[in-house]
Amino acid sequence: QVHLVESGGRLVQTGDSLRLSCAASGSTFTDYAVGWFRQDSGKEREFVAGVSLSGGAVYADSAKGRFTISRDNVKNKVDLQMDNLKPEDTAVYQCAATVAYYSGSYFRASDDYENWGQGTQVTVSS
Repeated sequence: QVHLVESGGRLVQTGDSLRLSCAASGSTFTDYAVGWFRQDSGKEREFVAGVSLSGGAVYADSAKGRFTISRDNVKNKVDLQMDNLKPEDTAVYQCAATVAYYSGSYFRASDDYENWGQGTQVTVSS
């Protein structure tokens, strides 16, 4: 298993940018597909973005065009760059990782992931 720690969440204003980081320990990200999820109070967890072993990315419609997911296997982390933030982006953001066997594979469902971080709070004021 790989242990994940998220960082970078804070209070920002509408239109601001944030970069969240998911750092791995105990293993490397080289064998893992990684996803970012978010969950606001009282709502269901939703998929935000995912990255495959080869670095290919997939995004939820709400994130497309504003968010960018990237992986850095040398630094052993996956980042989520969030631009033009909106109040509806307010949530606890978690990263998750699962062993992948094909370079182009990525996953959208929470049940597909084996390893989860504790989360980092992002709050966007209006």
